[in-house]
Amino acid sequence: MEIRDAVEADSGRLAELADSPPDVMRNLVHDRTVRVATEGDDVVGFVSYDAKRGTVHVTQLAGPASICEQLLEEPITFAKGEHMVVELLVTADQAEAEAAAEATGFTNSGSGPKFAGESTIRYRLEPEAAEQ
Repeated sequence: MEIRDAVEADSGRLAELADSPPDVMRNLVHDRTVRVATEGDDVVGFVSYDAKRGTVHVTQLAGPASICEQLLEEPITFAKGEHMVVELLVTADQAEAEAAAEATGFTNSGSGPKFAGESTIRYRLEPEAAEQ
């Protein structure tokens, strides 16, 4: 498996993985940092994130749990370099993302905001604290 920057041509596959419209995913590729995991020529997972006010926000995470774990290392590494924390919101139907978050050291920090009426759980990681 390789991890690389997403390109606009990946938008269709990202849309399939995230169950989102392709134009939304095309905008995501342009507006956020998006990294994709590939096996051969196939995109098998992705993570998108941005940073503001001392926090790296993981905005999308999709793929099998083991691949999501590897993809989460991307925003974690960025956060370590910038001395920031990382946050991820997970809905009830995102078991793979939830498993990956827990496996990479994120802690459940309670309820997050609702999206389209769906409850979320906020996961948080303080990379410097995890190293001690």
